[in-house]
Amino acid sequence: MDNIRKRYQGVCNIVRFNWHYYALSLAIIVFMLLFQHNLSTWFRIASNVLIFLTVYLTFISLAVSAYVYDFSDLYKLTWLGNSEPGEERILNISAGFDETSILFKNKFRNSELLVFDFYNPERHTEVSIERARKACKAYPGTQHVDTNHLPIQIGSVDKVFAILSAHEIRNDDERIVFFREIERVLKAPGQVIVTEHLRDAANFLAYSIGFLHFHSRATWLKTFNASGLRVAREIKITPFITTFILEKNETAY
Repeated sequence: MDNIRKRYQGVCNIVRFNWHYYALSLAIIVFMLLFQHNLSTWFRIASNVLIFLTVYLTFISLAVSAYVYDFSDLYKLTWLGNSEPGEERILNISAGFDETSILFKNKFRNSELLVFDFYNPERHTEVSIERARKACKAYPGTQHVDTNHLPIQIGSVDKVFAILSAHEIRNDDERIVFFREIERVLKAPGQVIVTEHLRDAANFLAYSIGFLHFHSRATWLKTFNASGLRVAREIKITPFITTFILEKNETAY
């Protein structure tokens, strides 16, 4: 596959779209350094500990992000296998920022690619997504859709991809409705590929309280089950991201 992504594109985008977090960290460090001489010995020790933790947590989160988004196989798509499928209809669903459609188009050259974007600023309120949307052009032909309706026919797609996007649906009921729509448009047999960070120990060590932005594995399994989908396989591309390969659960209803 052609090398489409730029060097360090992943971690650079994280800093670019989440600069307020890093600005806050820098402000804390500068503030502590400027006023340390006015503090007692114990408060000076405490401020040094705070500076260390701020630098350490910032470094770890960026290092893990670089590993996941720039040095792992995530965007190389090797975890999907190397065989070239025949003519398929593929749906890729993003949440306002799409780095994968061009990769899928390049990998599945003989297939038809549909691209949907469900981002709604009233419900999906991440400021980083809003910045990303302003900075990056949407993939050509992207359709803006609502999470409660995908405008294609029942059983009309062979594969559905939701790569690092579905976690932006914070409401459990909305997320279930969304995956029911995915189940509706999926052929039998067909596959849904969902890649996400999980709210687990590895992501806590990497992102500290930031891991609360992710959903737990139990939450995802509950969502899939309630949507008429079952997990056929799980792939750990890295210790920090999990891919669920889903199929229709014919016994769900």
